[in-house]
Amino acid sequence: MALAPFHLAIPVFDLAAARYFYREVFGLEEGRSSEHWVDFNFFGHQLVIHEHPQTASQQAAHTNAVDGHDVPVPHFGVVLGWEDWHALAERLRARQTKFVLEPHIRFRGQVGEQATLFLFDPCGNALEFKAFKDIGQLFAK
Repeated sequence: MALAPFHLAIPVFDLAAARYFYREVFGLEEGRSSEHWVDFNFFGHQLVIHEHPQTASQQAAHTNAVDGHDVPVPHFGVVLGWEDWHALAERLRARQTKFVLEPHIRFRGQVGEQATLFLFDPCGNALEFKAFKDIGQLFAK
């Protein structure tokens, strides 16, 4: 069965800044929009940014310890192919993106070894992008 694209709508309190971030920093294709929301092709999925007052999680991120790092919760993102992840990491570095967790390899030498990076959008939404050298380990224990 082919993987179905997901739809995710997130709050942004500065629509113009978030629109610039997703379109220019990530290079995402913009779809439909209105004065209060914008659709993006988020690596084959539908991401919608909706104008909304700042939320508590955007003001101060909670973190959980994972592999010796504090990762922000909540967060969302996409599992990319290995080379696509490296290309994204380079794109973000070239645009002087501030990372919460710099691009690195997590669980090195263990089941589930993965490349990962974390960042915030301009409205405080946390994003994680990861890749597995062996995608078969995506759900491995």
